[in-house]
Amino acid sequence: MPYLIETYDRPGHAQTRADHRPAHIAYLDANKASLLACGAKLSDDGAAALGGVYLLDVETRAAAEAFIAADPFTRAGLFERVEITRWRKAYLDGRSYL
Repeated sequence: MPYLIETYDRPGHAQTRADHRPAHIAYLDANKASLLACGAKLSDDGAAALGGVYLLDVETRAAAEAFIAADPFTRAGLFERVEITRWRKAYLDGRSYL
């Protein structure tokens, strides 16, 4: 069952994000088989990242928690808050799962 993980960056931590982005991207690449989608949440002008969204296809909440705990952004203390919610696919890539 997929999970939605939404992260919220700590204010004033843009440099932390920049410093750890290469390791974060490598981590995502190493785990791409479990990712349905992911990406940064941006300010309206697109100039600043505010957090992220991950759609993760894992079997348990514990697996989703372990995934985000191991993310280099988490380990670097970038996130002020992380929310994990079970998610049901209705549409993905234009395909209905209803």
